[in-house]
Amino acid sequence: MNRSAVFAIALLSAFAACQPAAAEGNKITPKLDSVQVMHNGQPVTIQRGHDPAAHLPEIFQKTDRGCPPFCVQPMVAVPGVETIGELELLDYLKRVGQGDEGILVVDSRTPDWVMRGTIPGSVNIPWNKINIDTKGTFETPGEAESFKHILADEFGATLSEEGKWTFGDAKTLVLFCNGIWCPQSTANLQTLVKYGYPVEKLKWYRGGMQDWASVGLTSVKP
Repeated sequence: MNRSAVFAIALLSAFAACQPAAAEGNKITPKLDSVQVMHNGQPVTIQRGHDPAAHLPEIFQKTDRGCPPFCVQPMVAVPGVETIGELELLDYLKRVGQGDEGILVVDSRTPDWVMRGTIPGSVNIPWNKINIDTKGTFETPGEAESFKHILADEFGATLSEEGKWTFGDAKTLVLFCNGIWCPQSTANLQTLVKYGYPVEKLKWYRGGMQDWASVGLTSVKP
């Protein structure tokens, strides 16, 4: 057998190895089949799709989005805030599903986007409830009061009588939005750090819903 034939056989074998095995299904990783979570009080299994002809939802097929506001985000949203991928996010979701109340996965998008599908186990807190704009400013006292409510009641921070926030019992937050072209969760992280939220308690899923959908992971609608 000549060298070209050997190379062709090796290439075909490598290609075949990359295809999902019918008997095995379509795992998330070789050692991870699925992750169980609760979403709106209902059990949901996060897994990869089993349709080899599946493709991205039309809303995420668009590549040309105006900047600003839809600018490519940096790899590091805020110094000290860890940027994570799908497997790390799944690990946080698994811990939430097992009853860890010290973690909150936050979908920072507005409800109209969430209605198209979100990550199971996440909680929707629209970015404009934490920032009224991407500069992290509030236009009215009412908006600032709403943010205080979120810090205390959703995130577990404490406001002292002197008006100082403390975060000893605050939750670890994992924020995401639409993807690397979406500035919403980036802006939220910047605002939270300005208010003193510890960077070690903040995580950022930079890929967002576009990357989640691109690898065929389960999404749910409200």
